Amino acid sequence: KERMGGTMRLGARETVLKKDSLAYRLYGNSSIMERHRHRYEVNPSMVEELENAGLKFVGRNIDSETTGDERMEVIELGEDIHPYFVAAQFHPEFMSRPGKPSPPFL
Repeated sequence: KERMGGTMRLGARETVLKKDSLAYRLYGNSSIMERHRHRYEVNPSMVEELENAGLKFVGRNIDSETTGDERMEVIELGEDIHPYFVAAQFHPEFMSRPGKPSPPFL
């Protein structure tokens, strides 16, 4: 069977953060678990071109349960471009609780 695009990703997944990233500073850890509910993926053939244009892929996931592909999970722009630009494939609101918001909301 030929793979016909993304599949639904549900539940908690591990993301590995680069230690020199804002996301790492927010979470205080290089390995985080956040919940997903999406079918989106970054085209791997575009990663290098996007990084050359200034986008930083600072969080990655290797989902060995399915294809073993590396997935881009967290992106940032340098603080010289924008003071706070962090975007994620996961939904940090799913792990937030009253009095204990997920780190990207702090």
